[in-house]
Amino acid sequence: MSTHRAHLKDEGTKLQVVSAGAIAGLVSRFVIAPLDVVKIRLQLQPHSLSDPLAPLREAPAYFGTVVTLKHILRHEGITGLWKGNVPAELMYVCYAAVQFTTYRSMTLFLRTALPTRLPDSAESFIAGATSGAAATGVTYPLDLLRTRFAAQGRHRIYKSLRSAIWDIKTDEGWKGFFRGLTPALGQIIPFMGIFFTTYEGLRVQLAGFNMPWGGEDATAGIVGSVIAKTAVFPLDLVRKRIQVQGPTRSKYVYNNIPVYTTALRGIWMIARTEGIRGLYRGLPISLIKAAPASAVTLWTYERSLKMVMNLDSSREALM
Repeated sequence: MSTHRAHLKDEGTKLQVVSAGAIAGLVSRFVIAPLDVVKIRLQLQPHSLSDPLAPLREAPAYFGTVVTLKHILRHEGITGLWKGNVPAELMYVCYAAVQFTTYRSMTLFLRTALPTRLPDSAESFIAGATSGAAATGVTYPLDLLRTRFAAQGRHRIYKSLRSAIWDIKTDEGWKGFFRGLTPALGQIIPFMGIFFTTYEGLRVQLAGFNMPWGGEDATAGIVGSVIAKTAVFPLDLVRKRIQVQGPTRSKYVYNNIPVYTTALRGIWMIARTEGIRGLYRGLPISLIKAAPASAVTLWTYERSLKMVMNLDSSREALM
């Protein structure tokens, strides 16, 4: 195994890893927030792409990323592209911190608890899937809140983050915060497994190219994201639609989103009524979003970790 790879995965204390992960999540979320809002709007459209003569009751059908972007800017202003950004920022910071911490801990556990070392690819897959599932479960209520705010359009359903939490708790109970958790976990486990396996393998192969500004980390992150996102995208789409169900379902931009009792039934219904293409609605913008998001996250994480470690070393030297 590459000594560079082993050193990178072992370096940093837990506090340093948490700090670097939080910084990476914060920066990444702010950069890709507009793309995320556009993606969510496209995913929530419950109409057939082949039937332009069946408009929705209040919101026009969006046929592509550019049209969606223009519609939001025209009717909601530039701030509309950052709807749901507060819960999303909290989610990304917490998610990145939990993800990188769990990934590091699971990797060290697999190396010390088993009688024999697992292959690198298996080790990365298990650590990646575990870290993704843990981060998803911890931050899921924030993910649901982010989706509902992004789906509001011109009509405000929730006046603030605090009122949204109160209304959901009152009208739907605590389980309301976890609508769609099953497809989320079903999505994130293979996604993170595939992503980290691809990322770790590719970044080692690119290490000898000496790309400027840590380019090998960004390139590996982009490729890993594209492959993993495409593989699990239908579950992500169903998750988004389940998240906006409940007593406020008819008040969002798209007020006729069908009710899905399970994720599998949702996939079947979408394929039957909207075609196979319907399962991949918003995939192009999702891939465009995933690439810079992962690249920025991983690039910022590596740089932030080194910065935090250097600061701690300087502080210790002065003591």
